[in-house]
Amino acid sequence: MTSSAAGRYATALFELAKEEGQLDQVEADLNSVGAALDDSADLTQVLVSPIYTRDQQGRALAALATKMELGALTSNVLGLMAANRRLFSVPEMLANFAGLMAEHRGEVTAEVTSAKALTKAQSENLAASLKASVGRDVNLNMTVDKDIIGGLIVKVGSKMVDSSIRSKLAGLQNAMKEVG
Repeated sequence: MTSSAAGRYATALFELAKEEGQLDQVEADLNSVGAALDDSADLTQVLVSPIYTRDQQGRALAALATKMELGALTSNVLGLMAANRRLFSVPEMLANFAGLMAEHRGEVTAEVTSAKALTKAQSENLAASLKASVGRDVNLNMTVDKDIIGGLIVKVGSKMVDSSIRSKLAGLQNAMKEVG
């Protein structure tokens, strides 16, 4: 997680926030930044486009931090990333920080792909089943992929269970090729 620049920024921010007792504040700040990135293509463009100077990016992030009332730690790290021309890695840094927070809480994240959105009850049942299996609280990161036709693909750490109809059909197709 820490081998990339984004991972190192996330780790440094996590350690500073932990040391200063501000983990919850920094997590809330970063969730707000992530939501702003999701909502604004223009903001994302400022982060990733090389046409903006380091100074322009720094001013844009400083204005964003002020407008969003971000804490000093979060503002300083974003300012440092702007000064080092690393703003393109902010989304990765956000994901790395979220992973560090989940680990800190003793949680694990499961990547779940389904053919259609799961209901709240289905999600809760899946999370409970996974918790029983891995022995830790499980956060579900849900995505929908209609191409899997039905079933689920669940990844927890390095383990993956693919019960999708697409993979079962592919297995059947391979078995038929071997016979014929």
